[in-house]
Amino acid sequence: MKVLALCGSLRAESVNLALLQTLTEINPNVKVFDGLRDLPLFNPDNEAQENAAVTAFRLALREADAVAIACPEYAHGIVGAFKNALDWVVGSAEFDQKPTLLLSALSRSAHAPAQLAEVLKTMGAVVVGPYSAGLPSRVAEAKAALTTPEAQGKLRGWLQHLAESHTGCAPCYCIPRRGVVFATRSTRVKSPTC
Repeated sequence: MKVLALCGSLRAESVNLALLQTLTEINPNVKVFDGLRDLPLFNPDNEAQENAAVTAFRLALREADAVAIACPEYAHGIVGAFKNALDWVVGSAEFDQKPTLLLSALSRSAHAPAQLAEVLKTMGAVVVGPYSAGLPSRVAEAKAALTTPEAQGKLRGWLQHLAESHTGCAPCYCIPRRGVVFATRSTRVKSPTC
């Protein structure tokens, strides 16, 4: 299963990026997408125009079997740059029925994970999580914490949940296009309107 990892922070080094890089070490089929900083500000008037960064982002999402997102929280909300990236793929529907693992590196992220889950569900994603890694806020300390057997076990478990959602065995939630929520613990239920 090919997993595209998206980091909500554009910093060169961030705790959320360290979390995703650790996923790539655990599973070589996880690849971090590095082009979010190149996306222009979303404007519906420009949506149909060719843009290399937008095209690359959409293609990477289409080619992935699943997505893993690690996103920080700023001012009790989703990071603006990451919401901008999501806005670029609302109309093109790359997240529709895409298993999507939501992660937060820090336990203090109290609002953004639920907001992000709501946005992704509205886009048709099959959301797994959100899960909090509870890492220290300093990158060096977070990287050290990610090497512990406990942290590695959590990450393997979360990747397993994502894989199970891809095959239809994990607890996942789908909001079909007409807004009816179907939820199940043993199998993914598809609405006839999906």
